[in-house]
Amino acid sequence: MPPSPIDWTTWQGEMLATLMFIVHDGQVLLIEKKRGLGAGKVNGPGGKIEPGETPLQAVIRETQEELCITPHAPRKLGELWFAMSDCPDILCHVFRAESFTGTPTETDEAVPLWSPLNAIPYHRMWEDDCHWLPMLIENRTFRGRFVFAGERMLWRDLQANLVFG
Repeated sequence: MPPSPIDWTTWQGEMLATLMFIVHDGQVLLIEKKRGLGAGKVNGPGGKIEPGETPLQAVIRETQEELCITPHAPRKLGELWFAMSDCPDILCHVFRAESFTGTPTETDEAVPLWSPLNAIPYHRMWEDDCHWLPMLIENRTFRGRFVFAGERMLWRDLQANLVFG
């Protein structure tokens, strides 16, 4: 990989966001996103952190809004730093949970999709997901830094086994 076109020492995410992945019984709960950034792609539930919210509060709220379920004991396993060409740069906090309350239900924002861990539909996801989602599945912490032009990944850097405060 060539050197990064971004100075990550001064980079700051303009948009703060979350993602949630529920891993249960050899499967991961994903969504088919119906609107907004990434509409038509498969991802985890999540979205923007509202003013005054912590990332944990936001990821629970977003999962409730998008799938009508409440994740139990979410743990932050990662951070994704996105330098984007066509939208504000994004700092995304990534969480994992093993259980939840409720029934995953389609909403205006998302269609629930259970995927076996050995058949995750990476071909329908953002290009970076195949680099860090396996670490989340393995319960490892990570930080990924990515440069995108539209939906095309131009550069990446991934670090594992980090400690988040």
